[in-house]
Amino acid sequence: MKISFTSKQYVSLASVIFMLAIWKILAMHFDSDFILPPPEKTLMTILSLFGNPRFLTIVGATVLRGLAGFVISVILGVSLGVIAGINPHFNAFLRPVLIPLRSIPVIALILLALIWFSPGSTPVFIAILTMFPFICTNVIDGIKSVDTELVDMARFYRIGRRRIIMEVYLPAIMPFIISGASSAMGIGWRAIITGEVLSQPRYGIGTLMQSAQTFLNVDAVIAWTFVAVIISYGFEKVIRWSEQKLIGWK
Repeated sequence: MKISFTSKQYVSLASVIFMLAIWKILAMHFDSDFILPPPEKTLMTILSLFGNPRFLTIVGATVLRGLAGFVISVILGVSLGVIAGINPHFNAFLRPVLIPLRSIPVIALILLALIWFSPGSTPVFIAILTMFPFICTNVIDGIKSVDTELVDMARFYRIGRRRIIMEVYLPAIMPFIISGASSAMGIGWRAIITGEVLSQPRYGIGTLMQSAQTFLNVDAVIAWTFVAVIISYGFEKVIRWSEQKLIGWK
């Protein structure tokens, strides 16, 4: 079976090779695993993580926290976003809430959450506060882009509001929901890992990263970072795949 590559894929591969070369050169320059281990040692550390009997428990705990925060954010963001997009008064009420949530530094939210919640709940809370504004804002913008003449025609024929929302608004704003969910997921994973680093739940990628940093295991910190990136990339691919299916369904 012959595998062919496009020019863009060759360029992407060249970019990866370039970054690895820079990494290798810097590792040789510092000549210390406590500053920057070489790529091959980090790769061996990544492979060793999969042999850790607690690997699935650690990764699973982080993934569950991410999914919990994401699902709650989608439910709240879509529900409140649709209401705010349709009702100008509720939009005026909600906007002063969304603006600070998008502007407050994540570290400030984490410090407050550490006071209010348990170590395992803190990353979920941070994920919700981080992802919800992106999804809600995108939904509001999507509602505003809906053809008003189509809505007026539905009302002229006395179609109920619930049916208008389900059959007119939701299909029209689906690309906005997917786009907001994709952006929120990328930022949300960073917030979750940061929350785990500071809150130190029993199981979590952030907990292991903090532990590795304490003992100056730089290769382990980088290895867990790669694991987090792979998880985030995987979920982004799932969201994009869902977008293609939904667009095809529409």
